[in-house]
Amino acid sequence: MVKFSREYDASIIPEWKPAFVDYRGLKKLIKRIKVERRDADDSSAGDSSPETAALAAGVESAGYGAGFSVLDPVRALAARFAPRVQASMQDDEESGDSGELVRSTDKHEREFLEKADEELEKVNTFYATQEAELLGRGEALIDQLRILADVKRILADHAATRRARGSLLGRSRSMPAVAPPSPAFSGSGRYLLSGLATPQSMSDGSVELQQAQMTEGAAVADEVMAALERNGVSFVGLPGKKDAKKEGSGRGGRLQLPSTVRIDIPASNPGRAALKVWEELVNVLRKDGADPAAAFVHRKKVQHAEKNIRDAFMALYRGLELLKKFSSLNVKAFTKILKKFVKVSEQQRATDLFSQKVKRSSFSTSDKVLQLSDEVEALFLKHFAGNDRMVAMKYLNPQQPKNTHMITFLVGLFTGTFVSLFIIYAILAHVSGIFASTGNTAYMEVVYHVFSMFALISLHCFLYGCNLFMWKSTRINQNFIFDFAPNTALTHRDAFLMSASIMCTVVAALVINLFLRNAGASYANAVPGGLIVLSAGLLLCPFNVFYRSTRYCFMRIMRNIMFSPFYKVLMADFFMADQLTSQIPLLRHMEFAACYFMAGSFRANPYETCTTSQQYKHLAYVISFLPYYWRAMQCLRRYIEEHDINQLANAGKYVSAMVAAAVRFKYNVTPTPFWMWMVLISSSGATVYQLYWDFVKDWGFFTPKSKNLWLRDDLILKNKFTYYISMMLNLVLRLAWAQSVMKIRINKNETRLLDFSLASLEIIRRGHWNFYRLENEHLNNVGKFRAVKTVPLPFRELETD
Repeated sequence: MVKFSREYDASIIPEWKPAFVDYRGLKKLIKRIKVERRDADDSSAGDSSPETAALAAGVESAGYGAGFSVLDPVRALAARFAPRVQASMQDDEESGDSGELVRSTDKHEREFLEKADEELEKVNTFYATQEAELLGRGEALIDQLRILADVKRILADHAATRRARGSLLGRSRSMPAVAPPSPAFSGSGRYLLSGLATPQSMSDGSVELQQAQMTEGAAVADEVMAALERNGVSFVGLPGKKDAKKEGSGRGGRLQLPSTVRIDIPASNPGRAALKVWEELVNVLRKDGADPAAAFVHRKKVQHAEKNIRDAFMALYRGLELLKKFSSLNVKAFTKILKKFVKVSEQQRATDLFSQKVKRSSFSTSDKVLQLSDEVEALFLKHFAGNDRMVAMKYLNPQQPKNTHMITFLVGLFTGTFVSLFIIYAILAHVSGIFASTGNTAYMEVVYHVFSMFALISLHCFLYGCNLFMWKSTRINQNFIFDFAPNTALTHRDAFLMSASIMCTVVAALVINLFLRNAGASYANAVPGGLIVLSAGLLLCPFNVFYRSTRYCFMRIMRNIMFSPFYKVLMADFFMADQLTSQIPLLRHMEFAACYFMAGSFRANPYETCTTSQQYKHLAYVISFLPYYWRAMQCLRRYIEEHDINQLANAGKYVSAMVAAAVRFKYNVTPTPFWMWMVLISSSGATVYQLYWDFVKDWGFFTPKSKNLWLRDDLILKNKFTYYISMMLNLVLRLAWAQSVMKIRINKNETRLLDFSLASLEIIRRGHWNFYRLENEHLNNVGKFRAVKTVPLPFRELETD
């Protein structure tokens, strides 16, 4: 049977851990009480009790010194329990009227009750704060949903009316003519809720159609304004409904939205950014007096508003579920610890009083969270799930699929197959003599680049699996930090399976390629190219095989990175961009493979075509810059949005890395003493910059006045020595660039092996960096009690003068 303390530690919400009752601390106090009572019993075992001595004295004074009476045992028991009964009566008199907790005279028992009272107050305060926040968010969200439902209903009803009127007017004309689209409901889906009138809209069409549009626009304006007023949106400084109706009629029936309300959609991608720029231009025109009501609603904006409200409902439901879990766990913890206390201290009355206080606490008795949870579930079921409960719960409460033994079996199978095939390949290659200094140079170039490319990918997947395992072991919620769905997020077993399957497939392709080459087949070099095509096809495969959600998420993140700074930067985006800065050798291998196979070099031209041309070298120079450039652009985007000066400093780190890479590239072309010193200066400066950012900003170390020397106050790993070793390892691996200055004299194959080893060490450093980066992010979330993401609400009221 698992102890409750372990079950409790495994069940608490990591981000809210400081707010939970300190069960282990209270348990330690109970152990002190137990030890003290045991010591007291041992010390008094050899001595006569005070009650017995008093009884003996009374007997002697009464003249019964020669012997004992048959009533003596009864008198002894009465004398033993008399002080306790008297003390209990006094406690009843003192605490019966006031209702305060009975305080034990024992020091440790009193300390336990005071500590338990403090913990109860802490839990109550946190619960009340979170409950008020969630209730307020739920109120605002329900209002947003009402606004959205009213606007959609009004627009849909009047769109149907417009189509019906258009068909009737078309049939009544002798000469059929195509009527221009209504400005309020254009075919493009843009519903202009403003007075942005165009001359063409006033001149085209029949008088009857324009009259119908005017009447329709005025009616829709009234209904939208009434719907928004019902949901608490006040129209400050606007004309009355009659004036608004007249103004709408004078503007060709435009559907006007009051200037104090707008749909606010974050500019998270280029399309939304362009729409936001257009709105700003429109607002400028409005300020200049060109149009006094320049707010408009676009169909896409309504869709984005609906998606934002749906995501906000999901986040709210998760928060409510977490708060319910918080309440039940704390009630159970108090119940368990009070049972232990009463067994050890025998303070039954104090325990009962404290238990009643726990039961009367708000986190134990309040049902507001339960009611709001049921209401949120019902609203989501109606508006976003088509009254399908299974679909609703799939969104509201996604469950991670249970681990199966099949994945573990496949990991072992692919790993064993990879080892066997690699041994076979090594033996065949040695027998063929291709690794000798006089071996086939062209074959080594192709095999080296293709094998290194997939090997580095596989190593990164393996290290990511190790990260997932460590994050799970230390209860770091990486799915919340990266905003991954729990039901589709990778586990460490999945990452290990991907790594093993990739390497098994690659080595199998290399063995087949070597057999074909030894057999004299002319198309032997097409096998590595076919492997690349197969990998690209699997990555883009639309079928739900081999982790489709993960593949699509990866491609979406890569799109956001490559088009920086036009996309909003999320945690997963810049985390992946940091991984790319450690995979520059991989990008260089991909460049060669693309040149060799896509340009047809494997059929007509020698491999030197993709290594000696100036275009290739210039492209390699650009590829070495790209990850740092993308990351710097992300920092600039975050600075524009957050106005955080640290983002500019972080961008400077990547700029210094680009300068150091450029100087090293120049040194490889012209290895003169001047450029060697430039390499030393630029690379050393960039390394110091990177180490400072790693230790202070990314890992949170070197906190002033920290109780852990050179570290931070809160540490997840128990052994502090691990952190010091990690710092030294990161320092050593950051200096790997020094080998480019040493000019070690080795042959071509040894150079390839050295380059591959250095690239692998950089990936290992990055995987090692990943754990501490997320540990620091997790501790920041814990410090702010951030367990649920905050989704911005789309409808907001503008401030008016």
